[in-house]
Amino acid sequence: MPATVNVHEAKTHFSKLLERAHAGEEIIVAKAGKPYAKLVKLDDAPLPCKRTPGGWPELAPLADDAMMSAMTDADIEAWEQKLRDI
Repeated sequence: MPATVNVHEAKTHFSKLLERAHAGEEIIVAKAGKPYAKLVKLDDAPLPCKRTPGGWPELAPLADDAMMSAMTDADIEAWEQKLRDI
C-alpha cells in the first residue's frame, strides 16, 4: 500500500520522499486530504511518447510568411476555416 503524505509534509521532507520513491516506494501526495499526485521511481513511471518532427504534415501549408505579419480579422477567419476543414 502506498504511503500518503500531505503537501506540507511533502515540501518539508521532499528529499527524503525522493529517496524513498527512488528505492521503489510509491508515495501519494494529498491536497486537502484528497490524492493529488504520485511520486514513483522514474524507471517505473511511464515515459511520454517521443515527439516526431513533422507529425502533423497537414498543418504545414498553414505556416507561411503571412503568419509572420499582423493578421486582419479576415485573415484570422480564413485561417480558422482552414483548420476546421482539416
